[in-house]
Parts: sequence; C-alpha cells; structure tokens
Amino acid sequence: MAARTANVVARVEPDIKVRAEGIMEKMGISASTAINMFYRQVIFCNGLPFGLAVPKAYDEMTKEEFDAAMSVGLAEAKAGKSAPADEVFDRLIGELADG
Repeated sequence: MAARTANVVARVEPDIKVRAEGIMEKMGISASTAINMFYRQVIFCNGLPFGLAVPKAYDEMTKEEFDAAMSVGLAEAKAGKSAPADEVFDRLIGELADG
C-alpha cells in the first residue's frame, strides 16, 4: 500500500513561524494544511501562486505617485470593493469548511 502522506522539512525563522502559525490558528487551519494548500496552488499555477517583485516602498514614491495609490484605495472603498478583515476571514473559513 502506498503512503498517504509525505514529510516536508523546512527551516523557517522562529518569529516568522510563530506569527504565521498564529494567523493560521485564527483561520482554523494547521501548518500542514497550509503547506498542502500551497503545494496544490503551485501545481495548479504550474509555478509559484504569487508574483515575485520588489514593490516600490511608499517612502520611495513621489507625492504624486503616493496620492494616486491612495486615490485608488479610496475609490475602491467607496465603491464597496472592500470588507472588514473579520468578515473576509469568516468567509474564507466558511469556504474552507464547505470545500
């Protein structure tokens, strides 16, 4: 009979591990579940499930660039394209439970 699971060994900075696992605990998922989800997304995307880039820091932006970025966020909020974080987490947890 084939093994149903395999071990993954990774070195992670202690503070990063504690912070990430604290967030996962609030979401009701284990580190193993999160890693499994990440691996599935890698397969689905045929690569990393997020873009790699060095974002421009706000302190490197001109005033005009900063104002433009803030205007986009404000417009999205006014258009109802935002939600309180606790509602988003509740929706995600519900989707995970239903999935």
